[in-house]
Amino acid sequence: MKKLLPILLALIGTAAGIGAGIVLAPAPPAHEAGESAASEDGHEAQAHEGAEDHSEPGDAEGEDGNEYVRMTNQFVVPVVGNDRVDSLVVLSLSLEVGPGGSEAVFAQEPKLRDVFLRVLFDHANIGGFAGNFTEQHRMDRLRRALWEAARNVMGKAVIDVLITEIARQDS
Repeated sequence: MKKLLPILLALIGTAAGIGAGIVLAPAPPAHEAGESAASEDGHEAQAHEGAEDHSEPGDAEGEDGNEYVRMTNQFVVPVVGNDRVDSLVVLSLSLEVGPGGSEAVFAQEPKLRDVFLRVLFDHANIGGFAGNFTEQHRMDRLRRALWEAARNVMGKAVIDVLITEIARQDS
């Protein structure tokens, strides 16, 4: 009996682990579940619609049909003064695009990030993040510069650039 107990406990533990893994496994993504269910039922149109729905957690649709696409990562901008970093500014940006424009944003995201960082670094270098950096005219100037940069990359697909979060950490 003493020799069987460790083997029995190992089997029970393994079975419990497998059962917990099955019960607690995350649900498959919605578009995969829609594709498999649609193909099993023979509804090809539903499978095609599910395959084109690439909505991200940051995506939303406005009342006028425009989409809001959140850039995947925050932007970190150093504010340099007296030859050293005085503070860091962290921003989150979203783009307002026309219907179906979110795919184009994700396809151009590396280029968008590059031009946005250029604009943010220029803004920091002219003192845009010094003092009361959230003043209306400073934020309007920054939004306008970001919008122009986005339009240079994406054309008229970009309707607006939204600053959804902004914070400055002084050293």
